[in-house]
Amino acid sequence: MVDPGPAWPVASAAGCRIRLADGRELVDGMSSWWCAIHGYNHPALNEAVADQLGRMAHVMFGGLTHEPAMALGRRLIDIVPAGLDRVFFCDSGSVAVEVAIKMALQYWFAQGQPRKARLLTLRGGYHGDTFGAMAVCDPVNGMHERFTPVLARHLFAPRPRSRFGGPLQPGDLDEFTALLGAHAQELAAVILEPIVQGAGGMWFYCAEYLAGVAALCREHDVLLIADEIATGFGRTGRLFACEHAGISPDILCLGKALTGGYLTLAATLTSGRVARGISADGGPLMHGPTFMANPLACAVAARSIDLLIEGPWQARVAAIEAQLRAELGPLSAHPAVAEVRVLGAIGVVQTRQPVPVEPLQRHFVGAGAWIRPFGHLVYLMPPFVISPGELSLLTRAVASGLDTLT
Repeated sequence: MVDPGPAWPVASAAGCRIRLADGRELVDGMSSWWCAIHGYNHPALNEAVADQLGRMAHVMFGGLTHEPAMALGRRLIDIVPAGLDRVFFCDSGSVAVEVAIKMALQYWFAQGQPRKARLLTLRGGYHGDTFGAMAVCDPVNGMHERFTPVLARHLFAPRPRSRFGGPLQPGDLDEFTALLGAHAQELAAVILEPIVQGAGGMWFYCAEYLAGVAALCREHDVLLIADEIATGFGRTGRLFACEHAGISPDILCLGKALTGGYLTLAATLTSGRVARGISADGGPLMHGPTFMANPLACAVAARSIDLLIEGPWQARVAAIEAQLRAELGPLSAHPAVAEVRVLGAIGVVQTRQPVPVEPLQRHFVGAGAWIRPFGHLVYLMPPFVISPGELSLLTRAVASGLDTLT
């Protein structure tokens, strides 16, 4: 607030490159916080916004509807895990989580079970910056520990130890199972990031663990909320990370890549069973954002989904994954590195010591790369359309940046 770090003025962006006001170009390794999966200034997405702008920029979504929202809703229902056929549009990923929590609480209130008002989640998770979302972020290593005294008190199971691609380790689900069994009568829902814990540490965990959680939720009559704000739309190599475990949650949160990085929009989807349960007492879902289903955002989101589904996204993500493994993998031997992890279009270098963010970011900019490290992590989540040469520039920048740490 009083001594901010450096901020580089941006003049324009196109493809996978950000052009600074001083004329330098940076290859984007962040997809602007993981949302610009098609890159920048995409002609088809530009056209979708411009066409909709000529019709209407916004209209309230209370008592009115419009084709962009209906079209986007149909596309989402077609591609999300089976059974999720009710769509609630909202403003951002954090708000999508708030809506999901409200859905779960209101479902049980309407069933005459108001005691079921707590949540169970995993340590190492991150779900957003609003108050309901903060309460289910990691309580120790997250961004929000200063607010702990005023946050709702929920339950936290240990972060899964079982790695993605490997088997479920003996005992890894035991504490989660015990917490769920002991508190089922007061739990409205389990909320987690499927397969990839994002801003809480870029941790990739076992699909069998996720499948086990889903089975336990069914067994104990507790709803399952999947936060796919970071993982949705192909980032992990599947369209949605839940597909790695073959599960369908009761409630699904989407955001970030939904509009291809053009406008803020999120969606919370649920099943007909949960939707009917929410209104079993005759009431509506108690949430109503002013910019809910904004037509500009819905129009570009629908076009972004079309671009993704119609294009070779799987081959692109697989190629990025293979190149990240080849070029980041050897860095595991670097003295500053504790571990290298790669899944889909995500490459993570975990360092032994916390990284000096500002000096390291200056180094990356000097190397022509836009990479924003945090904590013990230097990571890449590039646009899916990145070229091999551009990706190599990013991985070389990571390697040279690590050399500055030793």
